Amino acid sequence: MARDDWFGLKSGKARKLARKSADAVPDGLWIKCPKCGEILFNKELEKNLRVCNKCGYHYKLGAMQRIAMTVDEDTFEEIATGLRPGNPLDFPDYEDKLEKDRKTTGLEEAIVVGTAAIGGRRVVIGAADFTFRGGSMGSVYGEKIVQAVEKALDERLPVVLFCCSGGARMQEGILSLMQMAKTSAAIARMSAEKLPYISVLVDPCTAGVHASFASLGDVMIAEPGALIGFAGARVAQQAGVINRPPNFQQAEFQLDNGMVDMVTPRKELRQTLIKILQFCCEDIGNAA
Repeated sequence: MARDDWFGLKSGKARKLARKSADAVPDGLWIKCPKCGEILFNKELEKNLRVCNKCGYHYKLGAMQRIAMTVDEDTFEEIATGLRPGNPLDFPDYEDKLEKDRKTTGLEEAIVVGTAAIGGRRVVIGAADFTFRGGSMGSVYGEKIVQAVEKALDERLPVVLFCCSGGARMQEGILSLMQMAKTSAAIARMSAEKLPYISVLVDPCTAGVHASFASLGDVMIAEPGALIGFAGARVAQQAGVINRPPNFQQAEFQLDNGMVDMVTPRKELRQTLIKILQFCCEDIGNAA
């Protein structure tokens, strides 16, 4: 027998068996961790809230996944629905790309807002979805934030926002950039009414979203390893920023430099929010 046929490399029977074994393994059963390279069983990853059990890498989550793992079961009620952006600049293919993202995510826009209970306490909650246009903030995104805040003001509820975004949506030009001031003004009304606003920064939270409502929380929480900052590393390099630490713009760097109050693993986030809400809401008495 030839040396290269010792293990059946030239055997037709061996090739058939290999193909049969490959066909027996369903697609998507395993996934490779992008940080440590560990091969993870998808079902176990889901049970672990999509956090690698070897290195702690936090995978990105969709908006509804975020909400489902945070709120009390069957308490979420979406608000600010039926809003869709226009195409004020007649940007080529913008409507088609939006429609594609709607089909992919099942969402109307890059953020979902509504009311729910967390640990028995009613809140207004919102979560952005990076899969929808990179979580970018356009006119409807900003309007949803404002309507969420107005709901909180009307019913004297705290607000919890999961902020995840690549920044302002360039296809809407100045209308997108205006949402920075619009959402910041809404949060200022929350502050004037002494209603708590908890901002949770998840990977990535950058540019116009980070430079507006995302960084205005009374309590600032970040997930481990999340990219947080205004300009990305390449832009910082072009601007001449040198001697950047290895964890530049990551959640841990932000904590060390006083930009967030805590870095909280996903498994601990719900209980952390419950404790913060209990502490911050003693005077407004809105338990569900």
